[in-house]
Amino acid sequence: MMSPGFTGSPLDRADRVRNDAEAYGALLADWRARVLGLDGLDPRVSDAGGLHWHSMAELDGSEELILLGLSDDKPHFVAVVEATGDAFRSPAIWRALSMLPAEDAAIYGTARSLIEWHNNHRFCGRCGHATLLFRAGWGRKCGNCAKEHFPRTDPVVIMLAEYEGKALVGRQSRFPPGNYSALAGFLEPGESMEEAVRREIHEEAGVTCGAVRYVTSQPWPFGGSQLMMACIADAQGDALVLDTTEIEDAMWVTKEEARAALEGASDRRFNAPPPFAIAHSLLKYWVSQ
Repeated sequence: MMSPGFTGSPLDRADRVRNDAEAYGALLADWRARVLGLDGLDPRVSDAGGLHWHSMAELDGSEELILLGLSDDKPHFVAVVEATGDAFRSPAIWRALSMLPAEDAAIYGTARSLIEWHNNHRFCGRCGHATLLFRAGWGRKCGNCAKEHFPRTDPVVIMLAEYEGKALVGRQSRFPPGNYSALAGFLEPGESMEEAVRREIHEEAGVTCGAVRYVTSQPWPFGGSQLMMACIADAQGDALVLDTTEIEDAMWVTKEEARAALEGASDRRFNAPPPFAIAHSLLKYWVSQ
C-alpha cells in the first residue's frame, strides 16, 4: 500500500534539544538555519517544485519560532503566523499540495498543525491568562499559573462500508461537484475506534456494520491537528437512510467504478479524493484487495 499523504518527513524532530536552552540557542545562532517560507498559511513552492526555505536573516526578530527538526544537523524552523479563515479551501493550497514531493508535504503538514495549535492556545485554558511559547515551539506555558500546554491530535475514523463487493462513498455539500469520499467522524469520549466506525456509518448513512478492519493512518493538518484512522467495515445490508445534515449524498460503488475514479477515467461515475488524502489511499487499497 502506498504511504498516506503528510507522512515520511525526513527531519529529525530533535526532542533532545527542546528542553536544553544552550543547545537550542546554538541552533538559533547556526548560520545554516533555514525558515519555512509561507504565504499566509500556504506553502511557498520553490522553482524546483519543493518547499521554499529562507535564512534567519530575513526575519525581523519578533517572530515566535518552532523548531521543526534537523536535516544533516542543519536546523529547520517555521514562524508562527496568524491563522485566519478556512485556508484549506483556497485553490492555492490544493495546487501546492499537488506539486510538493511527499517528504515536503509531510514537513509542511507538521508546520501547519503546529501553527494552528499555537494560534488556538494563546491563552491558558485554566486561568485565561496569556501563554508563552516554550520547548522550542512544542509547548506553551501560562505566564500566570505556569500551566504547561502541549500540542495534541484529535482521533478521527475514516472508513468504507463494504457489502457484496461494493463500497459506500458519500459527499458533503461543500465538496466540488462530482466528488465523493469515504465517510468520517471524530471519536467520542469512552469510545473505541471500532465503535466509532460503526456509529458514524449508522448515523450518517443508516447502515449497520459488524466487523471492522484497520488499514492505515494519516496526520491531517487542516482545521486543527487530527489523526485519521482508515478502516473497512463489513455492512449487514445496503439500504441507505441519509442524515442530510451530515452528508448530501451517498452511493455504493463497485471496484471497477472506484478504479476508474482513481485513474481519472473519462467515463468515471464520481471523482476520487486527491492523492494526498487518506481516503484516496483507502479506496486504492480496497480496489487492490
